[in-house]
Amino acid sequence: MLEPQAPGIPVPTPSPASAPYWDGCSRGELVFQRCDACATVALRPATVCGTCLGRSLSWVPSSGLGRLYSWTVVWRPQHPSFQVPYAPAIVALDEGWFMMSAVIGCQPEDLRADLRLAVEFHAASDEITLPYFRPTAAEG
Repeated sequence: MLEPQAPGIPVPTPSPASAPYWDGCSRGELVFQRCDACATVALRPATVCGTCLGRSLSWVPSSGLGRLYSWTVVWRPQHPSFQVPYAPAIVALDEGWFMMSAVIGCQPEDLRADLRLAVEFHAASDEITLPYFRPTAAEG
């Protein structure tokens, strides 16, 4: 069964620019940055829109729902603190953006393209909560 990693894995260090994302995760809310002028999604924290050069970008909530776009199953961990197997994945969110995460709550052989997923949050340390994705109830 694919499970969240236990606390103690290497975790990111939030920057001032990414803090709203990590604050959202700690509240159990997936947020993303979008340009107020043209609605382009900023795939990394930005102060200027890469499309229209607008300077007004907002952090907005995501539904946390999407589909499995791409994945792999890791059986040999990059760091000894990781428990295997785990499934790093690219998730296509319903709002039209993609993010890297990991799938939990199913067997590795259950993973397939377009599998419906929902975000779920788990603490990785006292400071960092990570978003994972689990197959939706409809997927079973």
